[in-house]
Amino acid sequence: MSAIRFCLLFLCCLLLSGCAGFFFFPDKEHYLDPADHGIVYEDVYFESTDGVRLHGWWLPADNEAEGTVLFLHGNAQNISTHIGAVHWLPEQGFNVFLLDYRGFGKSEGRPDFAGVHRDAEAALDLVRQRDDVNPDALIVFGQSLGASLAITLVAERGHKANVRGVIADSPFSSYRGIAREKFAGFWLTWPFQAPLARTISDQFDPIDRVHRIAPIPLLLLAGKEDEIVPPHHAQALLEAAEGPVELRRATPAGHTEALLIRGEKEYLVDWMRRSLRQAGPDG
Repeated sequence: MSAIRFCLLFLCCLLLSGCAGFFFFPDKEHYLDPADHGIVYEDVYFESTDGVRLHGWWLPADNEAEGTVLFLHGNAQNISTHIGAVHWLPEQGFNVFLLDYRGFGKSEGRPDFAGVHRDAEAALDLVRQRDDVNPDALIVFGQSLGASLAITLVAERGHKANVRGVIADSPFSSYRGIAREKFAGFWLTWPFQAPLARTISDQFDPIDRVHRIAPIPLLLLAGKEDEIVPPHHAQALLEAAEGPVELRRATPAGHTEALLIRGEKEYLVDWMRRSLRQAGPDG
């Protein structure tokens, strides 16, 4: 097959698929068992809002919980490779629930834009309904794809669910926008970046919803050296948001590396505690 024919075939496949696969790189294999690292956890199986069977891990707080964190991970692998972002929170007094979206890890189905948003919504409902959770002390924390999911989820459901804070680490402001940037960075797709990007749905773009999070506090984290989701996406969300919102630019930090910087974990915990204290009974 000639190089030209290959390129044309590749482009046709992208167009026919709507480029949705650009966002999802699931892995079914678990690479870590939390128990092997002294992490107490519970396997949780539940259904998404359309009946797809999902899997997650519940990490209980070491002592009486100050609040509960729903963690939404990025677009690759599964919870076994993302647990490092949150396994330290139970020691700080927070329950954590992290789920795998459909098609990831032990969750059934195949990922798509509408489906992963359904899964995040189902996880929020699950957490609220647990007997060992104070439903008025919830924080939604997402990284990368999960950060953008978190913004849309809380904008649509946060007030009804009594969410008290949103943390968006390395979020992109729009699906179509980040796709176009990536297509522009690859020689094969650069000439076609605009038509390829238009095949991406903008139905769930965070930039169109972030203002509806208010008055729930929003913390945006961005790595100054992030080449995967450049920090201008977080800046755009900051400018579009209303109510209490803050952007912390971590340096030197790349993609989802802000919490590796000295003092950032401590700041995150303090921010969550302040958000929970400041929230009234009606949010």
